[in-house]
Amino acid sequence: MEGQSVEELLAKAEQDEAEKLQRITVHKELELEFDLGNLLASDRNPPTVLRQAGPTPEAELRALARDNTQLLINQLWQLPTERVEEALVARLPEPTTHLPREKPLPRPRPLTRWQQFARLKGIRPKKKTNLVWDEVSGQWRRRWGYKRARDDTKEWLIEVPSGADPLEDQFAKRIQAKKERVAKNELNRLRNLARAHKMQLPSAAGMHPTGHQSKEELGRAMQVAKISTASVGRFQERLPKEKAPRGSGKKRKFQPLFGDFAAEKKNQLELLRVMNSKKPQLDVTRATNKQMREEDQEEAAKRRKMSQKGKRKGNRPGPGGKRKGSGPPSRKGKRKGSLGGKMPSGLPSLGGKRKGGQHQGGKRRK
Repeated sequence: MEGQSVEELLAKAEQDEAEKLQRITVHKELELEFDLGNLLASDRNPPTVLRQAGPTPEAELRALARDNTQLLINQLWQLPTERVEEALVARLPEPTTHLPREKPLPRPRPLTRWQQFARLKGIRPKKKTNLVWDEVSGQWRRRWGYKRARDDTKEWLIEVPSGADPLEDQFAKRIQAKKERVAKNELNRLRNLARAHKMQLPSAAGMHPTGHQSKEELGRAMQVAKISTASVGRFQERLPKEKAPRGSGKKRKFQPLFGDFAAEKKNQLELLRVMNSKKPQLDVTRATNKQMREEDQEEAAKRRKMSQKGKRKGNRPGPGGKRKGSGPPSRKGKRKGSLGGKMPSGLPSLGGKRKGGQHQGGKRRK
């Protein structure tokens, strides 16, 4: 029994080893074509097993995929490997299969106006050396850029050309001319970019320079021309029987009547939250402006009231006012200490009014 058990164990071990080798070793009538750079394996064997599988070839497809994957892995183990941070890494070769592009090929960049003109006239670019001989300094210098030859910006003396204003600053004129050249080059660059992207340049009248204009385009251009004034068209004269211009604002977008239940629920919950909130919503800016306006109105009303009160006092003389023939009239206003003027609160004036309604030196009634 013991001998049989040992023999059985050895047979079982051999069978397991054979199964492992069978799993690793796969035999094909035609060898697969491998592209290890793309991890691609192409099987050119006829699918006879799949034809015999019937309407449900799932098991046969899994077995075929497993065998082809095993062959691909066997090829990967034949590549040179190296250990990187306790990991075994294989170097893949360059791919041999040209995969299709995800996006189309880029279009060639359109020519600029100068390139079109040069091609039309047959002008070919000539390579120029970077260094040129500078006669002023007597050495080779760069053609452009920093420390270039014939650098006119470093001159300390500029000859005034004939016919020019002798009082004109030639240095400032040269700087302004350079700024204009830079701006012109930038404008040409932007025009080339717009032409390359086929962008429509805006015209002065808001219409296309050529072609037929529709009724909407003409109306839009007329409306833009009317509001292009300092008053935004408010004082612009209108033709007889001309309708008032309508506002060209955005159209109001209403919510859908059905379908968007989440947005409707959210709006209703927000409305309920605002209605049930104990703390009212306060616009701080609006409240501050309102308070400031009220204070300004109160202060203006107080000043107006005080000015009216002063006018009434100056126009109507009191019982102790100035008497006729009592000396020269005052120039402007009342002088302090005069007979008909005001005196300090301690001493009553002669023509003033004492407490109790008694006059000291006023007119007597007959």
